[in-house]
Order: sequence, then C-alpha cells, then structure tokens
Amino acid sequence: VNNCGFQLVIQTSSIPEKNKPFEFRINKEQSSFHNRLLQHDLEKNYSGRQDNVNFGSGSSITFPVLQRTAEEKILNSDRLTLERQKLTVCPIIDGEDHLRLLNFQHNFITRIQNISNLHHLVFLDLYDNQIEEISGVSTLRSLRVLLLGKNRIKKISNLENLKNLDVLDLHGNQIAKIENIGHLSELRVLNLARNLLTVVENLNGLDSLTELNLRHNQVSAIKDVDTLPCLQRLFLSFNNISSFEDILCLADSSSLSDITLDGNPIAQETWYKHTVLHHMMQLRQLDMKRITEEERRMASIAARKEEERKRESHRQTLLKEKKRLTIGNIARQWEIQQNRVALEASLNKDKENEPCQINGSAAYVFPEESRSLDTILSSAVQGLSVLESHLVEVEGDTLGLYGAGALECLDRNWSVQTAGIIATVSFMFIEFDEIVQVLAKLKTKFPNCVHLKFKETNLVALQQFNALAEMHRMEQLTVDPQG
Repeated sequence: VNNCGFQLVIQTSSIPEKNKPFEFRINKEQSSFHNRLLQHDLEKNYSGRQDNVNFGSGSSITFPVLQRTAEEKILNSDRLTLERQKLTVCPIIDGEDHLRLLNFQHNFITRIQNISNLHHLVFLDLYDNQIEEISGVSTLRSLRVLLLGKNRIKKISNLENLKNLDVLDLHGNQIAKIENIGHLSELRVLNLARNLLTVVENLNGLDSLTELNLRHNQVSAIKDVDTLPCLQRLFLSFNNISSFEDILCLADSSSLSDITLDGNPIAQETWYKHTVLHHMMQLRQLDMKRITEEERRMASIAARKEEERKRESHRQTLLKEKKRLTIGNIARQWEIQQNRVALEASLNKDKENEPCQINGSAAYVFPEESRSLDTILSSAVQGLSVLESHLVEVEGDTLGLYGAGALECLDRNWSVQTAGIIATVSFMFIEFDEIVQVLAKLKTKFPNCVHLKFKETNLVALQQFNALAEMHRMEQLTVDPQG
C-alpha cells in the first residue's frame, strides 16, 4: 500500500483456486466511477436519497446512500475506492455486501460507520482522516488488514472480534499505551510509529508478529519483546532509549534479525554498536545496515574489553568502600579505647582523692560502673567482626598504616622495588609508644623513607620526639593537631 510502504499479499479461503495468493492493489487512476458518480452523484443526485440515523442525542445525522451501476460493479466487483472525496461521514453502501476492499483514504471522516454489513471485507483503509475512536468494525470478522494511520485515535480498543487480523496500522495517532491486542494471535505487522508511547509492553499473545514499528515515539524502556516467537524486524529509531539495560530483553530474543536504534541517546555512545552486536549475535542488520563477520568479530573483542573495564571499575569501587568501612571501624575502636582509658584514669583519680572506710573496706569500688563499661564496649564492637581491625595500604610512594595490628606488616618480605619506592609512612589510630618500638624495623625495611606522618597517635608532648633520634635522614614530620 502506497502510504504504508509495504506490498500486501493476502491468502484467503474464498479464492476459487486453492493456495493462490490474492493481491489487493490500490489503483490511483480515476475511473468513470470517480469522475461521474462520486464527484457528481454524491453531491447532487443522491442529495434527496438520504437515510436518517439517530444516535440518541436528540439530533439526527444524515448519510448519503451510494449505489453503483452494473457496469461499475463488473469493472471493480469486489473493491470500492472513495479516496479524496471530501467525505465527513461514511456513506451507506447499498447492495455491496460482497465487497472485500474498501478505501476511504484522505477524507475528513470522524467516525467509522455504515460498514457493519460488509461481512466479506478483508481490507479496510481509513488512512488520513479525523477518526478519534476505533469502532464499528466488530462485525468484520473476515478483516485481515486495518489501516488507521494518521488519524486522532488515543486508545486501542474494540478489536476483540478481529481474530484474523494480519496487518494493523495505527501510526501517526495519539496513542500513549499498548493495550487490548493480546488476542490478535494472527497479527504479523503492527505499526505504532509516531504516537506517544513511553513503554513497550503488553505484547504477550502476539505469536505471529514478525514486524513491529515503533519509530518516533518517546519510548525509554522495552518489555515483553522476548516473548514474541516470530518477531524478525523491530524499528525503534528516534526514541528515548539511553542504556542497554533499557532494551536488555532484546538479547533474549532468538528470532530478531533486524533492529534500528538510530536517533536514540544510546546510539551516541562509543560502546553502542559492539555492545548490541555482542549481546545480539543473531542480528543480520543494525540501523538498516548489514552486519559483516568482521564487525561481529571486532564487536566481540571490544565488548570483552568493555566488560573487563567495567569489572575492574566495579572491583575498585568495592575496594574503596571496603577501605572506608574498615577505617571507620578502626576509628570507632580507637575512640572506644581512648574513652576507656580516660574513664579508668578518672575512676582511679576519684579513688585516690576520696578514700572512705566502711567496716574496714574501701567505699568506692564502682562495680556498676565497671559492668556498664564492659557492656558499652561489647555493644560498640558487636557486628564489626566482619571488618578488619587494621589496614595496610600502599598508594604511590606512601605507606599507610591504620590500627595497631598494621605494625605487623613490617615483618613482611617486601619486594626490593616496593620497599625502595616508599618515601612516606603514615600512622593513624596507633599509640605513639607502640610506633617507637618498631622504628628500627622501619628504618631497615624502607631505607628511602624521609617523611613520617602522625594522626591520632597520642603524640601530645614535645619530649616524645626524642624517640625519633635514631631515624636518620628524616626530612619532614607531619603531626595533625591532637594534643
């Protein structure tokens, strides 16, 4: 059909010669029927032959009655073309119950009417009219092709009885949702281009669908397409698809061979082509271009590299998160330890300053406080056992030691290359007195170390620096304010 871009071949059971294809072709040439009867009779001769139809609103709408001569019926026995006749209503077609093709293209019709008696109708074309609702077709059980493109339809409805429908064209309407078509098990072609769709869904049951056109919508997510066993061609150009996850179900389709995604944000990504080809190996065409074996091979290589990069990125993210949680755990343990020391010091001071004898024993034993402190400590560290209590990290030329347990790393067999790189050693959440005990090992293990950093180490008195006298060639000390 000229306006839809495809040629239709319909197999019908009423053809005398079995299995012979029946071709419908719309002829643009104006016959005497168009020149004389349609242009003249509809406007004048039949002006006095009108039936009144009451729709219950108190007003009646009149319809012209259309009759053809015997010659015209012989010339086009099973088809009737009423194209470009400035019709605002469907005329009453008298004595044409045998019609199989009816064409109302390029008129101003607002409602489908007066065709319910055409039980043999196979092809109905209402392209380019002003129809707002699908109706008046429930009796057309033989209908195979329904063309309603470029109208004003907002909802797919009233197709329950059209179980033999082969082609449904609804492009250029105002449809926002795919619905009420799951019963069309014989449908092969569905055109919903240039509508208002945002999600592709409700396609279950379309077991014969081979072509689905969704160009020029607002689609951002695809569902159910992998349930279509016969789908071969899917057109998604010029939508809002931005990631492969939005169309992930397409990778599970075993029948899909031709897909278009150009005009979507995803098509601008550098990984677009090789990712699609890698996940959809059965494709023969992408964006209307045939896929070569070399492109498949390169796509597979590129996709593997991309997956490795993503895995490495994910691993680094996990390591950073683990580091953050571990340092947080070490910091909490350090804080608990400092609070415990401070509390014990406070209790000892109180005992010394305020002694009192009752029956020969000390009055301030504070058993409640001791139990309370143990309870607090136990509760604080509960659930943290899954995290490390210390952390050793080499980043650039800096060795970071978090928690007292990290000092044990100085007993490792460090490689000559790594040991030679270390120029800075950073201590965090470690008592300074414990650090002093391993300074000799530090000097031996990392001979090029010239910078020491201290943070949360209880370095509070200037005299403590005397312990660093043995660390020759030190060029820099960094001490965070802590005392």
